[in-house]
Amino acid sequence: MHRLAGLVQTVSPGLFLRELLDNPESIGAVWPSSRQLACRMAAQVPLSGDGLVVELGAGTGAVTQALLDRGISARRLWVVERSPSFVQHLRHRFPALTVVGGDAADLESLLPANASVDTIVSSLPLRSLPADVVAAVLDQWRQCLAADGRLVQFTYALWGSDADLFAGFAEEPDHYAWLNLPPARVRTFRRVHSAVDGL
Repeated sequence: MHRLAGLVQTVSPGLFLRELLDNPESIGAVWPSSRQLACRMAAQVPLSGDGLVVELGAGTGAVTQALLDRGISARRLWVVERSPSFVQHLRHRFPALTVVGGDAADLESLLPANASVDTIVSSLPLRSLPADVVAAVLDQWRQCLAADGRLVQFTYALWGSDADLFAGFAEEPDHYAWLNLPPARVRTFRRVHSAVDGL
């Protein structure tokens, strides 16, 4: 079993590079997330709560593993990935998890009916996606997250607030993964009631 786990981790960069070459528009990174970045993201997810922890854009599973290592139970973790190759890989690597193939812009339809979502952990490349897609994704986050739910998003932009983009969310202090390739910033937001989204 340990040998299999090691093999899966070894082939992950190769799988990532193949996907990057085949679908460059949907991959916002030049290399899989480092352990430091994955752990920084997972550390922002509260362990308390009964609602789902939804991971978006799981790729080869670096952040997924960090969430499990942090103590997020398999029954709470719901993984959404658009790439069929990554979906297959994730289902093989994490057989106990629910891994759903689909687009984050349709998130509500990919979750169980009446699901409560405590936290969304996103590795989506928001800065490289078309504006209308980003708007649809953010709208889904506002609809799906419970009141006071948390959003964790990483970016390679080491400064800037994008306050208009994240209307309906209150931003918390940033965390940095300087050893990531390239260095990354982990942004954490709390869902708040907002006149912008009619709440």
